[in-house]
Amino acid sequence: MSLVVGVDIGNSTTEACAAHIGQDGKITYLSGALGRTSGVKGTTENVPGVVEVVRLALARAGCDPAEVQAVLVNEATPVVSGLAMETISETIITESTMIGHNPGTPGGVGLGVGVTVAFPNLPRCAAGSAVICVVGAGVDFEDAAAGINAAIARGVRVTGVVVHADDANLIANRLGEPVPVVDEVTLVDKVPLGMPAAVEVAEQGRTIRTLSNAYGIATVFELDSEQTRMIAPVARALVGNRSAVVVRTPAGDITDRRIPAGTLILIGEKTKREVEMDAGAEEIMSTLRRVRPLVDAVGDPGTHVGGMLARVRDTMSELTAMPVDTVRVQDVLAVDTFVPQRITGGLAGEFALENAVALAAMVRTSKGPMELLAARLREALGTEVLIAGVEADMALLGALTTPGAGRPVAILDLGGGSTDAAVTTDGAEVHSVHLAGAGDLVTSLINSELGLENLELAEEIKKFPLAKAESFFHIRMEDGTVRFFDKPLPADAFSRVVVLTDSGIHPIPTRHGVEKIRQVRRSAKHRVFVVNALRALEQVAPDGNIRHIIGFVVVLGGSALDFEIPDMIAEAVAEFGIVSGTGNVRGSEGPRNAVATGLVAGYALARANGTAVRG
Repeated sequence: MSLVVGVDIGNSTTEACAAHIGQDGKITYLSGALGRTSGVKGTTENVPGVVEVVRLALARAGCDPAEVQAVLVNEATPVVSGLAMETISETIITESTMIGHNPGTPGGVGLGVGVTVAFPNLPRCAAGSAVICVVGAGVDFEDAAAGINAAIARGVRVTGVVVHADDANLIANRLGEPVPVVDEVTLVDKVPLGMPAAVEVAEQGRTIRTLSNAYGIATVFELDSEQTRMIAPVARALVGNRSAVVVRTPAGDITDRRIPAGTLILIGEKTKREVEMDAGAEEIMSTLRRVRPLVDAVGDPGTHVGGMLARVRDTMSELTAMPVDTVRVQDVLAVDTFVPQRITGGLAGEFALENAVALAAMVRTSKGPMELLAARLREALGTEVLIAGVEADMALLGALTTPGAGRPVAILDLGGGSTDAAVTTDGAEVHSVHLAGAGDLVTSLINSELGLENLELAEEIKKFPLAKAESFFHIRMEDGTVRFFDKPLPADAFSRVVVLTDSGIHPIPTRHGVEKIRQVRRSAKHRVFVVNALRALEQVAPDGNIRHIIGFVVVLGGSALDFEIPDMIAEAVAEFGIVSGTGNVRGSEGPRNAVATGLVAGYALARANGTAVRG
């Protein structure tokens, strides 16, 4: 009886499976272990992580490390993925400054139009003139209200107020005539003076109507058709706000330089095609299908896509000591999305969601570094280390230990940076593919489309269900059910959308409701995982027809633990008559440990057949 340990070195995690193999080839699985991958997959940086999981698996099995006959590792070819969000439409404002940050408590109600005047200059305004009063930092709210009332008494038409401090209601409540007041304008000193402006505040529970409408702004400022086209991004950025200020500035006063998204050049074995990033994800992926198999991809220098692909190449070159010009892009995945863009001319952090393309690219190097990794592991573990199999082949062997799975079977290994797929029929031949785009891309899409600027929170939103805290003692789940608590919820969760993580309830600092956040989360998963699953299965099916070759799909990897993704994939492949579900390796490990288990099974099979395993 031989004691062996299979080790799967993945992009994010390293897994081990300890087992005894009898003389007759019978396998007795003993234990498994999971840990973080140290360094980038397939490099000597993996040694500490491998040593840790091997020792943990042996300790759980109650085995002496000195008894280990061999440690089996997969051919962990280094993979690096890069991600870029490239806007294909951009807010460029050359005729206005805008403030539409939606302070929590604006004052007054209505629309006011006039010329911007600093508060100290208010006494010098002529009677009958319509003005927007700009109250800077350091002005007391009582002094501001008194000064505005005095101007109104002299016949000055104060039609709106813009304030630096959080004083809108304090000022509005002291005015003799109600006017709209917008406060919390951080850069109030940047508001252009002596310029036509409009201030709008909607009633509580409503949103502005005039300044969120391009034709409304055109009416206020008497714009022609070309000027209205230029002002349209301002109106779009203000949709859904309760308050806003728009100041018209002299032509050319505010400009923006655009870095082009660029041209993506896809190089196949037989042909080369170019596609503009601003053509959108569908056109990019359609072009990719026409050049497949992809040999390399490059982007125009000085553009977003060119810079992103260059960074991916540089990273891989540094990790493997390969010349940068020998690193090739193996796959790309383009996804249509939205990116929050700061508004040029905004004075309080305003932004608008602009159409964009998210591009994930993946490069892969030679298997050479694995030989060096195996040598370092022999030194660290003091035992024989064998490179025992191709990752996709081993994953298939491991997946077949899932109760109910049978041939022909395909596996989908859903990781953080990439999606792997492999298929085997009744014969021994295995077809596999390695595609860019997985969990990390989904997290980036959620982070961008919700404007979170917090990848950790976006990761939680991806992995856990949502709820609305309706009181200090109950929440309404995203499916409509209600959950009650014996102890009060944290004060910062009250009346907020929260995410229910394993470590507790975390509020989401956004104005979006539960339905919007849920829609963004599910849409991001569908655009990455479902799209990649179908294109992966299409590529591993020998004739390109999923229906003709695949009977079972076993979903593996960390993302297979997600509470939505396996069901989405099962629904997508149901039309092909395929049985799909989350793997349960060895009937006990769930979707984890497939490659590690497969390494042990493959080693036992090779010994039974008298086949040598590479050292």
